[in-house]
Amino acid sequence: MKIAFTTKGIYWDSVMDSRFGRTEYILVYDDETKELTNFDNRSISNEAHGAGPKTAQKLYEFNPDILITGNGPGGNAASVLKQAGIKVFIGASEMSVKEAYEKYKNNVLEGL
Repeated sequence: MKIAFTTKGIYWDSVMDSRFGRTEYILVYDDETKELTNFDNRSISNEAHGAGPKTAQKLYEFNPDILITGNGPGGNAASVLKQAGIKVFIGASEMSVKEAYEKYKNNVLEGL
């Protein structure tokens, strides 16, 4: 299973980014291989409109099963994620990626 996180950095101890569309980074953890990969999403901050759907399309390329984020995606991005079959969990603001992963594993995060 692959789990994607919206973050402000590229490491397990990086702080989660509460935003989806304009998140600084997308971190993807492969639960089977234990591999951590990342995507620098900072260029999206210059977009006037459509940041959420563009980030959702980029996320789709990583083929994650789960997305863990802070506040969750907006309507258009949520539709793209739903069509892609990506399950979204919110409420992971103000914590590290590792803490968010542990909260997901312990069923603490809210699913959309």
